[in-house]
Amino acid sequence: MKLIRYGKLGQERTGVQIDGKNFDTSGFGEDYNEAFFASGGLKRLADFVANNQLEKLNSDIRIASPIARPSKILCIGLNYKDHAAETGAKIPSEPIIFMKSTTAVIGPDDDIMIPKGSTKTDWEVEFCVVIGKKASYVEEADAEDYIAGYLLHNDVSEREYQLERGGTWDKGKGCDTFAPLGPVLATRDEIKDINDIDIWLKLNGEIVQKSNTKNLIFDVPFIISYVSKFMTLLPGDIISTGTPAGVGLGMNPPVYLKPGDVLELGADSLGVQKQNVIAYRP
Repeated sequence: MKLIRYGKLGQERTGVQIDGKNFDTSGFGEDYNEAFFASGGLKRLADFVANNQLEKLNSDIRIASPIARPSKILCIGLNYKDHAAETGAKIPSEPIIFMKSTTAVIGPDDDIMIPKGSTKTDWEVEFCVVIGKKASYVEEADAEDYIAGYLLHNDVSEREYQLERGGTWDKGKGCDTFAPLGPVLATRDEIKDINDIDIWLKLNGEIVQKSNTKNLIFDVPFIISYVSKFMTLLPGDIISTGTPAGVGLGMNPPVYLKPGDVLELGADSLGVQKQNVIAYRP
């Protein structure tokens, strides 16, 4: 299945995408959140879809994040060799983990807002895994059993806050609107090989990032196992697996987002996002 959520901000309803068309499942009566994934919600939803006449949604509706606010968004830094090289960083011997604020979550086509006073807001297309059940000290061989599905993420980043203001990277990662998610959550059966997913991003119509998950330094099973040794993963948690080369920070000279810019990004089986960049507004 491919799960969606839709509607006005704060009034989102649930749905599914079938053959590229969106349908309402609000009659199912559950949001796509931690409790849903923890209690076998994917199976109940599949039964609901199979046994009910679903209403097709209008094409002009707002698509929201396919997951209601998760308990955490974990990101893996420098997980493509070419991205590490373009930023002048050493290839990590172990995964770099940082957190992204869940208040940064927006829909896939919502506006990205440059923070107040920011001059170094950047883009990062990423392939994400969504956890399906509580995970702690997971063996790598068993990691796939803990996956609910996959989704697309633009890991928007403010580089001054991240790299020049001291402390951890989190400062530059959690600003409002910095985590566009979706448009769909594709369940495990929707993707045959997660180690062969093309991902790409365009800035103002020009391709600046283009790679494949086969180029990840640390693959998804390893990442799940590794992260679960440091913290318990809960159903609905998101792990963003890293971005390839082509970010603004790595360009010569660096290029950063400004109001009026347009970002488009996508991944095989996970759909396409499109965001307009706007100035800070209270």
